[in-house]
Amino acid sequence: MEKRELKTEEKKGLSLQDLLLTAVLLAAGAVLKFFVGSFINLFGMKPNFIIAMYCMAIVLIQPKLYYSIIIGILAGAICQFFPGTPYLNFASEFAGALVMGLLIKIPAKSKKTAPLGAAIKTFVSTVVSGGLYTVLLFVFIKSDPSAMVAYGPIVASTATLNAIIVGVLYLPLMKVLKKEIVTAEETKDAE
Repeated sequence: MEKRELKTEEKKGLSLQDLLLTAVLLAAGAVLKFFVGSFINLFGMKPNFIIAMYCMAIVLIQPKLYYSIIIGILAGAICQFFPGTPYLNFASEFAGALVMGLLIKIPAKSKKTAPLGAAIKTFVSTVVSGGLYTVLLFVFIKSDPSAMVAYGPIVASTATLNAIIVGVLYLPLMKVLKKEIVTAEETKDAE
């Protein structure tokens, strides 16, 4: 019974393991974006592994909302090293991490559906991040609004790819980190 109380207790801060995991995942996202993203971009896809990795970090460590936002701001800072429109990533990654921080409060229905839930949350967060980036891009460039429609499939394909990445990596990383998946039933039982 004591174990159940510890599991539902609110985290006071990020542990060293949480900080290291976030740093490693953001670094992996940057490396993948630089090397693999450039290669896949040749085929018309525009993946953003940094979004997938900060979503993965938030799903795994389940931080308080303001820590999620800080992770998003850090991801936006990392994005400044890549070609694109400067500073727009701060707003878009802030929004994506905020949404992910809110969505992780919804527990999985069961341990079997947890990877699917993580994938869906990543998809939604990526759509928010990519959608805001697209809107801001066209607001500041003052481009033809019909061209914004062309970004829809890019955002959707990026969100799908990110959801697949997080869905596939979720269970193996949970096992490596020896973290338990908290389900909706366990949350109700603890109350």
